[in-house]
Amino acid sequence: MNTIKNYRNVFNDLKATIKNARLRSSLTVNTQLLQLYWQMGSVILHQQETEGWGTKVIDRLAADLQSEFPDMQGLSVRNFKYMRAFAEAYPQFTIVQQPVAQLPENNKLTGKRIVKKDLSNELQKVQIVQQVVAQLPWGHNCTLLDKLKTNEERWFYALKTLENGWSRNILNLQITHNLYKRQGKSINNFKVTIPKQDSDLVNEMFKNPYFFDLIGFSEKMQETDLEKALVANVTKLMLEMGKGFAFVGNQYNIKVGNRDRSLDLLFYNYRLYRFVVVEIKTGEFTPEHAGKLNFYINAVDDLVKGKKDKRTLGLLLCRTPDQVTIRYSLQGIKTPISVSDYNLVEKLPKDLKGEFPTIAEIESKLGKEMKMKTNKRFKNINKENKILKGDNRR
Repeated sequence: MNTIKNYRNVFNDLKATIKNARLRSSLTVNTQLLQLYWQMGSVILHQQETEGWGTKVIDRLAADLQSEFPDMQGLSVRNFKYMRAFAEAYPQFTIVQQPVAQLPENNKLTGKRIVKKDLSNELQKVQIVQQVVAQLPWGHNCTLLDKLKTNEERWFYALKTLENGWSRNILNLQITHNLYKRQGKSINNFKVTIPKQDSDLVNEMFKNPYFFDLIGFSEKMQETDLEKALVANVTKLMLEMGKGFAFVGNQYNIKVGNRDRSLDLLFYNYRLYRFVVVEIKTGEFTPEHAGKLNFYINAVDDLVKGKKDKRTLGLLLCRTPDQVTIRYSLQGIKTPISVSDYNLVEKLPKDLKGEFPTIAEIESKLGKEMKMKTNKRFKNINKENKILKGDNRR
């Protein structure tokens, strides 16, 4: 009898909570919806822990609330379970409406840049997890609750989603491909070739391994075939490269001495203000690969890079079973080089069809201001090159 009485009190309280939320704002407003779901989840969690509520009681509660609010979505039994998980994951959830652009890049307590390896401490010192997840749609939050076990991982993927504008399907794909464990895991010499204040940020821009979706790929593909396939799927290539990378061209020609040289792929990262030379090898790493990439980086620094651009980066994509050989090969090289493995994925899930942006959409996301800066930078580079050539003739 006490349980039935308690049930009626909880039902009336939740009914009042929903009515008040609807009065304050339409439930289409994401922050109000999340706050309401958290409140409802907290009530369910409390009743399960203190009163021993089971599945049948939750089923009844969902049915009664659906009857009370027939026009309201999200009152299914399944969604109630998500509400409970949401409240359990974020015990002190309070909506803080803060744009992702204003989220702290540095720990205000220590002044250090926040990177993935510091997240465990940061989650204790700076409560920004809920600020990030509060900006995601409910469906994205359900994916984070479904697929991930720790708030540290949820913070990582939530922030990446906001930075890159991922749909729920793309978020699912990035979790499936384990971006959290791949990000910042390339083998590189950044700590000794890049100033300390920049090396952490640069390192986080590279992954190991990379995942490339190529229809009809074959493990016997030649390097030129692989390069052409990547360029043919340039929008998917850009998704995997990550935010900030702009595609300059493939087989990019530079003249060194009296001979023309061709770079497999050339990118510009407008967040780092650096060119990135990408070389592709279908076989295992050899020390000669590092020497060749070092040569190309020096050439781009001398012949392509503008005065305002920072030092060019190199990314070597190859099979990397022997990390000791790679580290020995990078020792003593003064240009910043990153080495990563890659996996070829023949087919993406059907529900991802149409999720990838067009080239026009990628360009629009760069923003008009950034495009103007980039175009101006390339014009200055060409102007500088012409002046240098004139000086050489004299």
